[in-house]
Order: sequence, then C-alpha cells, then structure tokens
Amino acid sequence: MDPHALPGEAVQYLFDSRYCQADRMQSFVESPFGELQGGAKIAEMCRWIGEEIAYEPGSSNAHPTATDTFVQRRGICRAPHVMVAFARAATIPARYVSCYAPGVSPQDFHAVAEVFLADPAVPGGGACYMVDPTGMADPAQTAKIGVGRDAADVSFMTVFTYTMFGPHEVSVNPVG
Repeated sequence: MDPHALPGEAVQYLFDSRYCQADRMQSFVESPFGELQGGAKIAEMCRWIGEEIAYEPGSSNAHPTATDTFVQRRGICRAPHVMVAFARAATIPARYVSCYAPGVSPQDFHAVAEVFLADPAVPGGGACYMVDPTGMADPAQTAKIGVGRDAADVSFMTVFTYTMFGPHEVSVNPVG
C-alpha cells in the first residue's frame, strides 16, 4: 500500500527502531528486491534471508542489530530483525513477533516477523501476515506471545541486575 493509505496503527512499523535500522538497508534492498511488489517482495526477502543467513544456535546474544546479523551472515532469532529492517526499507510496515512454534529446533522461544500488506478481502485496508525467514515456524501453528517494533519491545526476558538463567526445557506441540 502507498504509505499515505496505511491505517494509522501500521505507520509506526515503518520507522527505525533499536535493533532494526531500515535506513541502513535501503540501498541494499533496492538492488535485489526493487522490481518486486507486496507479497512477492516479502517472499523473495524471506528466501534471501533463509539462504544467506545461517541459523546457528549460540552464535549471538542480546546485542546484535539487524545490521550486525546482515554483516555477520549468522544468528539465531535475530533473522526476523533483518526481515523487519528489509521490509521497512522497502516501505512495508513490519513488526517483530515473539512466539512458540512446533518444529523449531532446538525447541525454545522463537521469533518471526509480521508484515502489513494490502488485502483485497479487507475493505480499504490490509492485514498482517506472519513470515519466518528461518522456515521453521508454520504461521498456522505458531503461538504469539507478543508483538513490537523489535526484540526490545517483546524480549523473552527482561532483567535489571545480574541474573543466572538455569536449566530449562521447552516443549511445543500442535493442538488437535
């Protein structure tokens, strides 16, 4: 959708945030994705991220930005930050989603992106669509925990002092 036609609640997801500096991605995004529109552009961005950024458990901590992950070409649940930054750089509202999903390996807290696209079924508007550049989370089976501009808004844990995270086990199974 043209930015002036976006619903007000979607506009905030066009702007840079702490971990998703879309302004740094604009020149790159224009090259491989510039000719595409809407869902086709998002699908190609997801494909690119899935092929070019290695999903390596233990390869990052809470500090990497989308730019860091893009440069290092590896990360864990920071790949959605790259997706969010790419979409915003292409003037497509995008937000970060913390979630649990069957199929995520290793099974634990996960993150995906949601993008706002025009939808002919929604009069005068559009809808948010979940995308997982890792390809591990099926949107139909994903349990959202929270949505925000990036992980700073919906981190799985926020602490204000020294903290030790003890052993834990996560199990996510489909219902039905």
